[in-house]
Amino acid sequence: MEDLELLCREMLRYLKGEQVDFSWCKVDLSHLSDFEKDVLEQTRHIPYGHTITYGELAALIGRRGASRAVGSALSKNPYPIIIPCHRVVSSKGMGGFCGSKDHESLSLKRKLLELEGVKI
Repeated sequence: MEDLELLCREMLRYLKGEQVDFSWCKVDLSHLSDFEKDVLEQTRHIPYGHTITYGELAALIGRRGASRAVGSALSKNPYPIIIPCHRVVSSKGMGGFCGSKDHESLSLKRKLLELEGVKI
């Protein structure tokens, strides 16, 4: 219960625009493939206010050229914000968010990045 209260407080701080580190938060990725786990674990290391491309993320996990597979793995992220998949962008623009490329999802991704001071 204490962890849940802390998570709620930290999430509110984040949504107010404060820099928050969620690396302490335990996540269960046991239902994912090893590749998907690697992608999501590496995504947790992207610093607040920074972005990388799908291709850069693929290279970081030793899978150069697997940017589409990285995007697919990110679409299975069960913990958006805690695992900051919004910080992964396309080399040609925003990319998708939470498994979707619709206007509302991209609008949310843009707002999260702007909250962190990222210029789109």
